[in-house]
Amino acid sequence: MSLKGKTAIITGSNSGIGLGVARELARAGADVVLNSFTDRDEDHALAAEIGAEFGVTARYIKADMSKAAECRALVEQAGSCDILVNNAGIQHVAPIDEFPTEKWDAIIAINMSSAFHTTAVALPMMRKAGWGRVVNIASAHGLTASPFKSAYVAAKHGVVGLTKVTALETAEEPITCNAICPGYVLTPLVEAQIPDTMEKYNMGREEVIKKVMLERQPSREFATVEQLGGTTVFLCSEAATQITGTTISVDGGWTAL
Repeated sequence: MSLKGKTAIITGSNSGIGLGVARELARAGADVVLNSFTDRDEDHALAAEIGAEFGVTARYIKADMSKAAECRALVEQAGSCDILVNNAGIQHVAPIDEFPTEKWDAIIAINMSSAFHTTAVALPMMRKAGWGRVVNIASAHGLTASPFKSAYVAAKHGVVGLTKVTALETAEEPITCNAICPGYVLTPLVEAQIPDTMEKYNMGREEVIKKVMLERQPSREFATVEQLGGTTVFLCSEAATQITGTTISVDGGWTAL
């Protein structure tokens, strides 16, 4: 499908899943706004590269997703928002009784509250345009849980709840809201962890991926950022007009267990 003429804002999109989603939306013809909390030359250069590669307008806007005002300013500065992809996220692992308060607050703010703030500003723009798509990147941990990830699991469950409310509030309008729930995804961050994990378990690359890293993912294969981008593009298509308020798992069967 063509998303030509649409503007997509993707939070946390100068690497990993967000960048993969931005590239696939640009491939489909959407103008894209990339975002992260840094403001480096390479951030703006990345946007320029995407714009040149796909023949779209691509911009980079700095905004710290832990700060409500900056979340809202991101959408306002973009000027228009037909497609909003709430992707920004961080992680910390610790038992509940040892979990640092500041880490809890940061994860809730970036992984969950940011989606509320960006959506609140984007919805009036979508209503004015007469069309809109909100895609929240949740997680398999938005549907299930793992020990030592209390803040992340709580935030991602919250994102799924926010998705449902957004969908109900826009149900009679040409706006949809859905959540994509990835399992383990092969991002540069995950790729960088493979050598150390191989050394720790004294295993080869394929063995450590299948037996250790993807122990909970029945397919024993990583999802890719391109697959998540393709799922996002599908949710923006006419075929997905009546898909709203739900989750789409891209987790190799994890939540089927």
